[in-house]
Amino acid sequence: MQRLPLVVAMLLSASGVSAQEADTLGTPLGHKEVTPPAQQSSMGELLSKGYQIKAAVPNGSKFVVFMQKDQSAYACEMQSLTASRCGTLN
Repeated sequence: MQRLPLVVAMLLSASGVSAQEADTLGTPLGHKEVTPPAQQSSMGELLSKGYQIKAAVPNGSKFVVFMQKDQSAYACEMQSLTASRCGTLN
């Protein structure tokens, strides 16, 4: 029974190391994701360029809207009725 706390401590320390290694896969917490300006637009800009809304999915208090034109697709986060930000999917 005395080995149980030791085994738990070893497992917890090993999971901490793997969590630190996994942090290199994406944008670190507290940092903004940098996207080239050509890949970001608003929904209004995309609609004026002929993109069509294909789907909208609720995400908490916001909506994620998927837009497509030919082989190009964007995902847009609706922050309010007048504010949105979009990023390219391909």
